Amino acid sequence: MVSLLSIRQRCASAWACAAWAGALGMALLLLGCSSDTKVLAPQEKFGSVSTYSRLFDATPAQTCEAARRALLSQGYVINTANADLVTGQKNFQPEADVHVQVMIRIVCVPDSVDASVSLGFVTALQDSYTLKKSNNSASLGVGGVGSVSLPFMTGGGESLVKVGSQTIAENNFYDNFFDLVRRFLLSSDLPPTQDKSN
Repeated sequence: MVSLLSIRQRCASAWACAAWAGALGMALLLLGCSSDTKVLAPQEKFGSVSTYSRLFDATPAQTCEAARRALLSQGYVINTANADLVTGQKNFQPEADVHVQVMIRIVCVPDSVDASVSLGFVTALQDSYTLKKSNNSASLGVGGVGSVSLPFMTGGGESLVKVGSQTIAENNFYDNFFDLVRRFLLSSDLPPTQDKSN
């Protein structure tokens, strides 16, 4: 620790004292800021669970076509659909001022030499939004008085603000999706998927 005597010895001139006090103040400020830093632990564990993937007795193109049909049957809008990738999204409004969007991505890859068995990887991302209202105001300049600011509400003063985003990690969600894909694979002969990207 720096003693008071050593500070007086270093402060031979007013400029030196001001520089010393400034450096000490900056060090204390940085020390105070660093104590608020929050360190987050890694969120991924890379376990051996099969939550996000399943094997199918079908080609990758057939698996992706069954996944596309599964999404369509649940009201998803398909963004991309080809032989090895399908993406879709669906919007929900659980409360008047809360909006949720689920984006599902399916990647289909061969898991056998002849590609008669495929592996389907699925990830679902859920984004949450809330409705925020913003007040608009207009300023009116009045001579001799100054300016007066008057608030007014307009229909365009509301917007959705993203408040969260996370990968859905519930096993039941993926189990239900994979069961639906399996049902579509068993219910009909699926042609190879043509590229249906938007």
